[in-house]
Amino acid sequence: MSFESPLTLGIETSCDDTACAVVDRTGQVLASVVSSQLSQHRPYGGVVPEIASREHLCNWPMVSSEALGAAGVDWSDFGAVAATRGPGLVGSLLVGLSLGRAIAWGLSLPFHGIHHIEGHLFSPFLSVDGQPATPVPENFDGLVVSGGHTSLLEVRRGEVCSLIETRDDAMGETFDKVGKRLGLEYPQGPKVDQLAELGDPEGFRPTIPRIKEDLFFSYSGLKTQALRAIEHLEKTTGLDVSRIRSGEDELPEAALDLLAGFRRAAVGQIMSRLESRHKSHPFQTLAVSGGVAANRLLRRELTQWAERLGIDLRLVPLKFSGDNAAMIAFAALERIKRGVPADPSDVVVASRIPFANASQ
Repeated sequence: MSFESPLTLGIETSCDDTACAVVDRTGQVLASVVSSQLSQHRPYGGVVPEIASREHLCNWPMVSSEALGAAGVDWSDFGAVAATRGPGLVGSLLVGLSLGRAIAWGLSLPFHGIHHIEGHLFSPFLSVDGQPATPVPENFDGLVVSGGHTSLLEVRRGEVCSLIETRDDAMGETFDKVGKRLGLEYPQGPKVDQLAELGDPEGFRPTIPRIKEDLFFSYSGLKTQALRAIEHLEKTTGLDVSRIRSGEDELPEAALDLLAGFRRAAVGQIMSRLESRHKSHPFQTLAVSGGVAANRLLRRELTQWAERLGIDLRLVPLKFSGDNAAMIAFAALERIKRGVPADPSDVVVASRIPFANASQ
């Protein structure tokens, strides 16, 4: 495989996926390997931090070996190393950051500790067909929607400013909690999206509060209404969540309608915020990323909305929508292009990092 040297090694271990990637200086992804821990966490209905940390340590040798082998490179081909420094699970982050710093120190290479959202922000410009990345425009707005984040960001001449954040639950987190309450198997969010395709959204129409200052995200109210609606179904229709959880029953039509209406309301909030933002500060390019960017309804609504307004929509390729190391390496490459200095050897992890401090 041909590539443009030097290469950047990316490491991502912010939650329960162990990932390693090799990206060349054009943004071409030579290899991106992700090892999932779903089977280890599924019995608990969610991620167990201690298990995640141990699994990262066990998985790294195989994941890194597979990535370098798939790219056809060795350690001497690298010119920089990057790893996620936060936000995320501290134990998991410590594994990846420690590995990245040790590799950089051993090879005398510059090291970049990347903000997790920073990685997602630039991922829509990656290519899945072995081609160089699409050039990142100097100015664009970015929407990051995932299990832990719902954020609208502004990029102007390489400088990133956070415009809108969630005030409580993130969109993906809300999907997981509603799905878990219905007895769906972990990970619940993608299953909620899949099952919502089968329901009638008119069957559940949650109350949308009128808020003067609408430029923020909030999903706790919608979550509460959905959970109460599930309780109502249990009392009035005989819905037995335990039988759903055990696989003895399938979700009834009323529950599918609930999920469809819940999803419509969740996506609707995203679209209303984008509409308000565009009216007050028109933008030409919108880059959408994060695990929830794989949501079927969200992708359809965004596509139609962008076509109507003539916006250049960059939807993250599904391959890079979840946590992956290619986006971490690419974010580091963008830093290098902007002349951002490498991080010191003692950069530390943090479970929460304001995006204003992403490169600090």
